[in-house]
Amino acid sequence: MRDMFIRLHFESYGEGAPLIILHGLFGSLENWRTMARKLGSHFRVIVVDLRNHGKSPHCDDFNCQLMAEDLRVFMEEHCLASACLLGHSLGGKVAMRFALAWPELVEKLVVVDIAPKEYQDRHGKIIQALVSLRLETFADRREIDNALLVAVPDQVMRQFLLKNLVRSDRGGFSWRINLKSIANHYQDINKGLGGDTRFDKPTLFLKGGVSDYIDSKDLEVIKRLFPHAQLDTVPNAGHWLHTDAPEEFLSRVRTFLFAP
Repeated sequence: MRDMFIRLHFESYGEGAPLIILHGLFGSLENWRTMARKLGSHFRVIVVDLRNHGKSPHCDDFNCQLMAEDLRVFMEEHCLASACLLGHSLGGKVAMRFALAWPELVEKLVVVDIAPKEYQDRHGKIIQALVSLRLETFADRREIDNALLVAVPDQVMRQFLLKNLVRSDRGGFSWRINLKSIANHYQDINKGLGGDTRFDKPTLFLKGGVSDYIDSKDLEVIKRLFPHAQLDTVPNAGHWLHTDAPEEFLSRVRTFLFAP
């Protein structure tokens, strides 16, 4: 059962067959605007904010099944009989869940640097660090950046997280993401995709060459759930393939989507 009706915030670029893009954990559609504009030369690209992210509503409940149902309602609301789906990281898990549940609504599926397996804790330390911040006490973003140095030593990751900061009307800052719900349900979104259903349509798994999110042992479960899947690697790219190697990423996606 849905806990509430979610009207997802979205942006649309270009004309043509619909292609829906789903961002990852702590992200938003803003992370995909540049790629959406490029793909918009051939498709009607729709980028959405998942629940508890970006400008979409906040909800206490948070898992991949609910986010897949949000997308189903979104497609119905916007009269989309079917679409190609592209999901990165958490968005890839949501896209996989959606394709397995409603295969008739998906033409092709692109899953970016995530597998349908269960993942161990990768972000717990980051979530704990974010929760511990008293944002109302900070005067500027630099202070928050410094406060996260120990827990999040990678500057790129810190800047990515800080994109979720918004100025509070009462001074200080607040999170645009629903951090409480994400923290409470973090283990839920780490779970693997079980069940006996399969998605029997063209599927592309794109892996970053220097990312460890997908390895050769994952091929068995990938092929079981997505028997027509192909796994392609983008060399010298990490988990954020679309920013680390944008042109090569774009070329692989276009080639797959245009294939008969």
